[in-house]
Amino acid sequence: MSPRGWALVALAGLAVALVVAAALLIPWNRPPAPRADQLAALGDLPADQVAHSREFRAALRPGGYASLVVGLLIALALGLTPLGSRLVELAGRPFGGHWVAQAVLGGLAVVLVADLVTLPFSAWRQSVLTRYGLSTNGWAGWLVDLLKSYAVSAVIGAVALLGFYAVIRLAPRWWWAFGAAGAAGLVVLLSFVLPVLVEPVFNRFTPMEQGPLRTELMAMAARDGVPVRDVLVADASRRTRAVNAYVSGIGPTRRVVVYDTLLREAPPAEVTAVVAHELGHARDRDVTVGTLTGALGAAAAVVALYLIGSWAPLLRLAGVDSVAEPRAFPLLVALVTVVGLVAAPVQALISRRVEARADAHALALTDDPSAFESMQRRLATINLADPDPPRWEYLYSATHPSTVERMAAARAYAREAGR
Repeated sequence: MSPRGWALVALAGLAVALVVAAALLIPWNRPPAPRADQLAALGDLPADQVAHSREFRAALRPGGYASLVVGLLIALALGLTPLGSRLVELAGRPFGGHWVAQAVLGGLAVVLVADLVTLPFSAWRQSVLTRYGLSTNGWAGWLVDLLKSYAVSAVIGAVALLGFYAVIRLAPRWWWAFGAAGAAGLVVLLSFVLPVLVEPVFNRFTPMEQGPLRTELMAMAARDGVPVRDVLVADASRRTRAVNAYVSGIGPTRRVVVYDTLLREAPPAEVTAVVAHELGHARDRDVTVGTLTGALGAAAAVVALYLIGSWAPLLRLAGVDSVAEPRAFPLLVALVTVVGLVAAPVQALISRRVEARADAHALALTDDPSAFESMQRRLATINLADPDPPRWEYLYSATHPSTVERMAAARAYAREAGR
């Protein structure tokens, strides 16, 4: 069988594995959150608060979707015309057109152009966040964070690009197989490395100070059977007023992170409810599951790019002879961008199901639906979240249940518990 034939078999196998993993590991059945309870919860929220939050979201929406459209158009313009391949050539020219220069510098140049074109939309978003009082960063801090982000992306991107095209040169007929394995391995590696090496670039983390709250949180984690390395506090207040918490890392790098703004704004019972939600992610190994599905998806994407990128009409549009040459990198970016936009609703749906399961875990672990509901109300108020967003936007991009869904879930739990 030819390498292309084996690639088709591999892609089919990876697709089946991805579907099976999603079917078995993703909680497709969500906890009850009756629409009647959602509407009642919406009615209980202050009307002026709801109007202000919706005004804020409406102010963000044009720039957010314009950025998506412009980013797509730039990716298509660079990938489906000779512009991208010429940019790669230009980046490698000072080094005699060497393949390493084209692969690394040319690839980073393509990504940088896309970032710079959409940069005005990022600045516009920052201006909206500042106007509505959510951002405390200032323009200097925003620029520093932007440059840090570019630097981190450049390092990771350079390593990935060099590895990818080195594999192509070493195994020109079977690079897709080694590339798929490498992409999957990179996803796993980043799951371990990002919390330890990258997150501290943007925030300072300190252990939560000793006291009743920390004692309760660690006792709750032990009671839940979740091995947590530590509960850390992030200095989020230096850039935002938003409150949040999250879990990251796998195994020895797993930790629960709480924003200092959350500790400042919420009473202990509500902080406990948020951390119980994060423990739900750890208990159900959501980071591990996400890493597994991400690794399978990355491997499948490499094989699919090999197959689709070999289509002659696409190569002619891009002005290249083979998808394996560095000059074809803009074509790969265009294909990945299109697939990402198409797959966004599915990814959002999966995320909402996972978050709803973590909410149910928090309710069961704390047995305090009142604190959970008040926490959701506080999150929506401080973060200026639309408690009941437009259906089309919710289905396309919402990664969490809406505020009224989460409040309704708490009320349904309270009824079942006889509260």
